[in-house]
Amino acid sequence: MKYLIVVDMQNDFINGALGTAEAEKIVPYVKNMVENFDGQVLFTRDTHFENYMNTSEGKNLPVPHCIINTEGWQIHPELEALRKTEAVNKITFGSKELVEIFKDKEDVESITFVGLCTDICVISNVMLIKAFFPEIPLMVDAAGCAGVTPESHLNALNAMKAIQVQIVNE
Repeated sequence: MKYLIVVDMQNDFINGALGTAEAEKIVPYVKNMVENFDGQVLFTRDTHFENYMNTSEGKNLPVPHCIINTEGWQIHPELEALRKTEAVNKITFGSKELVEIFKDKEDVESITFVGLCTDICVISNVMLIKAFFPEIPLMVDAAGCAGVTPESHLNALNAMKAIQVQIVNE
């Protein structure tokens, strides 16, 4: 089976606390991918709590975002309407739960990643999956990703190429 992982397409990363014009631009593309993907689609959701500013991430990125059960934490409405499985809530950049999901699957043909932010959570999850499942073909659809900046997006794509992840639609 083919899998599409939609990373953190949440309001705070699109048009909220950490939103960017680049993130807004990819929403229709990601929506089209989800609607037309021939396989299973999984969503991740960056999840923080009221104590965010006291966490390591909060000290390094002092912008409260994706606080559980807030509007900013929600997956963009156009994508949420398409979600068929429970979202994977993740409290770190990379999701240990994704590793758990794939550890017992023997029928994984490939995993494609899209989402936000290329240079933080997308690359973290790609590297985690690559480390645990080196023989599964991994792809990142660059047109369905956006980084904190256009430059950091490109840097992340190049880093993933270096570890033999196929980058498509650059």
